Amino acid sequence: MSSSYNVAVVGATGAVGEVMLKLLAERGFPAQTVHAVASARSAGETVEFDGRALRIQALDAFDFSGVDFAFFSAGGSISAEFAPIAAAAGSVVIDNTSHFRMQPDVPLIVPEVNGDLLDGWWQRDTDNGKKGGIIANPNCSTIQMLLAIAPIHRSIGIKRVQVATYQAVSGAGRSALEELGRQTAARLSFREAEASVFNAPIAFNVIPRIDCMEDNGFTREEMKMHYETRRILDDESISVNATAVRVPVFYGHAEAVHLELNAPMTSKAARELLRSADGVSLIEGDSDPMPLTDASGHDEVFVGRIRQDHSNDHGLNLWVVSDNLRKGAALNAIQIGETLIARHHPQIQTMIIGMILADAANKHFIMTRGI
Repeated sequence: MSSSYNVAVVGATGAVGEVMLKLLAERGFPAQTVHAVASARSAGETVEFDGRALRIQALDAFDFSGVDFAFFSAGGSISAEFAPIAAAAGSVVIDNTSHFRMQPDVPLIVPEVNGDLLDGWWQRDTDNGKKGGIIANPNCSTIQMLLAIAPIHRSIGIKRVQVATYQAVSGAGRSALEELGRQTAARLSFREAEASVFNAPIAFNVIPRIDCMEDNGFTREEMKMHYETRRILDDESISVNATAVRVPVFYGHAEAVHLELNAPMTSKAARELLRSADGVSLIEGDSDPMPLTDASGHDEVFVGRIRQDHSNDHGLNLWVVSDNLRKGAALNAIQIGETLIARHHPQIQTMIIGMILADAANKHFIMTRGI
């Protein structure tokens, strides 16, 4: 097993791809070579990686032979076509789209929650004569919710989750960010705001519909949270009743999470669990976690406003925020790669753990703000 790897970022010109390149450098991912890959129309342009310019290579002409990790974030149809090609060429594909998430032979991973499913993953492929394969990155809203509720589920069990999401426009890509900027400027100049990315103006508005509508009256985004939660927690008894809302925020999703537990749990007990949970920063006291002031640009999932439900003896309420382009997308994908490496290469594991602990120490003040 190598101690350095050849990496490709597919969708390198997109909002998630840009953050992925940034985090690969920031976290010291053991990359020998990094390839920036995108559509043919972007070929020849450059993107920044670790202080230098990477020339973009066209996906339809890219050879995945020799690529150890291929991080895909270019849309479901692109992943459907090219991820199997990359996997057949020997790449470990970590896909950020929804295309493979519910396929039973593809692991759906949040490392802090079910990273143990990656034990033996590489050996299994080697035994089958394959080096590559596909691992799915969950939906951004699912990831942040599960980091907050998984410790509670492990402790006492969860029957039902009711959640309302307040999702930043960056979840819809760079064009959505630009649309919010243009519409905001238009509204402040008392001009009409034209909508093209969303089905209505998003500036100074909220849109209670994300993704397409399903036959049951829920959107696909809402149903993703239901099915992915069951799969990641390995518990088909949990039901998730979600309402997904787009809000005029650039970065950072927020969620109002209402849990129905198997038994009563005090807010104090919940705080004790979350205070030591991996990837979670608990904000206590008079402060509340917010997308702009806490989540944006940070890796943690921030949890606050923990309180018992006065209308249900088994109820518990949480407020959860996270940077959707980092932990909700790029960071989780990179952590999947780190987890896979760490479980099979002790030297790299030591390096990654040391880096994460140093980063956590630098951010410790965030976890104790307001106490």
